[in-house]
Formats: sequence, structure tokens, C-alpha cells
Amino acid sequence: MGFNMQKLMKQAQKMQQDMARIQEELHNTEVEGAAGGGMVRVVATGSSEILSISINPEIIDPADPEMLEDMVLAAVKDALAAAAALSSEKMGSVTGGMNMPGMF
Repeated sequence: MGFNMQKLMKQAQKMQQDMARIQEELHNTEVEGAAGGGMVRVVATGSSEILSISINPEIIDPADPEMLEDMVLAAVKDALAAAAALSSEKMGSVTGGMNMPGMF
């Protein structure tokens, strides 16, 4: 049983092309995080770039800025978790679930 280096190189090249395509898709896909029953919303890309933060003015309480800070932080974490889940799902489809450190 011979080792076919050319076949292996073609497979690696295809995987690299697929991963580049998926990274582009992630960059162009938006995910959303929310907190406070949707009073704070964060939109991010699938590649974890924060695009926008919106805050419903009804929850702004000058006497309690910590509550608003906590909601913004929770919404950002929610958006980033959604981005990570999307990235993991899409990359897993290319790598077949293989753990490939440093690949993404």
C-alpha cells in the first residue's frame, strides 16, 4: 500500500481553500447577542468583530450605571458566544471534527 503524496497535497489544498471560504463567510455573517430582555443588543460578525451596540433608552438609569454596564457586557458576551458557535460549526464541517490547533 503506497503513500500518495500528491493526493494528500490536493486534499490539504482543498481544505485550505474551504477554510478560507468559510472565514470569508464568517466575516460577512452577522450574529446578535442580547441582554435585559432585548433592551441591549449587540451585533457582531461570525468572526467576532463587534459591529454595533444598541441600548433602549428606557433602561438608562443615571443612578445605576453598573446595571447598564453589566447588560452591555452580557450582550457582548452573548454575541461573541454566538460567533464562536457559528465558527466552530462551520470550521467543523471542513475539518471533519478534527482538532487542528492554530487553524482558526
